[in-house]
Amino acid sequence: MVLLRLVSLRRLALTSKIRTIELDGKRIKLQIWDTAGQERFRTITTAYYRGAMGILLVYDVTDESSFNNIRNWIRNIEQHASDNVNKILVGNKADMDESKRAVPTSKGQALADEYGIKFFETSAKTNLNVEQVFFSIARDIKQRLAESDSKPEERTIKINKPEQAAGDNKAPERSACCGS
Repeated sequence: MVLLRLVSLRRLALTSKIRTIELDGKRIKLQIWDTAGQERFRTITTAYYRGAMGILLVYDVTDESSFNNIRNWIRNIEQHASDNVNKILVGNKADMDESKRAVPTSKGQALADEYGIKFFETSAKTNLNVEQVFFSIARDIKQRLAESDSKPEERTIKINKPEQAAGDNKAPERSACCGS
């Protein structure tokens, strides 16, 4: 199986990957769209938000501007995605030397807590926590879908018939179709 690696926010192209994982004995296919955080994809991505079941917000721990841009992406998600879309905040390049780190772990965790979402630090280079992120988002989506499936839905369709006018004693008209 090919490992899908998280990528830096500096990539130059919109990419799509399919990743199949096994979760609780079931095969789950993840279709992953990577915009690399670039402004030029902002208009394209609004269409992808509508069908998204989960979103990974990835920033580079060595680049504070990528972290600061997360709030803009969250605003876009709130505007264009469904209200219950699952989100995870991911700080990438956790393998980097502390002297190169611009965003402390505590700052990433605080932002995730503010939005009520999970937080991971990863390294695409060393594969640190990459699997955990994909399994976590898949598990969260699966749980949300199971919960929504178990909620009883209103399955009754009510058809309002026009009320007879007061004092009108005529029998209701019958339709010519369906033998009535």
